[in-house]
Amino acid sequence: MHTTALVLFSGGQDSTTCLAHALERYERVETLGFDYGQRHSVEMLARTVVLARLRERFPQWEPFLGQDHVLSLDVLRQIGGSSLTEDVAFAMQADGLPNTFVPGRNLLFLTLAGALAYRRGLQVIVTGVCETDFSGYPDCRDDTMKAMQLALNLGLAQRLRIETPLMWIDKAATWRMAESLGGQALVDLIVEDTHTCYQGERGQRHEWGYGCGTCPACTLRARGWDGYRAQEGSTL
Repeated sequence: MHTTALVLFSGGQDSTTCLAHALERYERVETLGFDYGQRHSVEMLARTVVLARLRERFPQWEPFLGQDHVLSLDVLRQIGGSSLTEDVAFAMQADGLPNTFVPGRNLLFLTLAGALAYRRGLQVIVTGVCETDFSGYPDCRDDTMKAMQLALNLGLAQRLRIETPLMWIDKAATWRMAESLGGQALVDLIVEDTHTCYQGERGQRHEWGYGCGTCPACTLRARGWDGYRAQEGSTL
């Protein structure tokens, strides 16, 4: 029986939805964030705000929400070459991937999450990776997650499970999942307090939240919001 979970929590829409998903299912849920020199470092502040808001506004979840952890991964900035860690324009690379791809990022995240889960006695690692509505990152694929789960279990001699609640749904469905988990209150919290924008923009407010409105992350979030609201309207 898996009763405890560690959620990879960045403070964005996807990880907040995954955290709500875990809080509905597990007896003890801890969170893990990574400071890797990301340009949108404002997300490190956003995640603390979101955690505080969840405790305040969802008393039914507060008893299950345990310790928050933050690990430093400066090595990703040292490797460089990504527009998420360097001040370069967003563009496509010769290999067909956007330069927002940070090579090895999710592999390192999961490896360290596995080590922390081992020390903390946590049985499930929850991550918001998605193969349906994504930028083509190879370390977000279902096959990668299955391979990492096998590697962690062999290397740690454990029965950890990597759970990916968003793997096969698009961003519109992610908004709907948030509503099903926490009602309009959770949707409002995600709009107002989570951060997705790669530029770290928090000055410009849109219907779907704060962001520059033009980077790949904002574009995806806005498109999902439009799809969510369109379907919501059609059911009225």
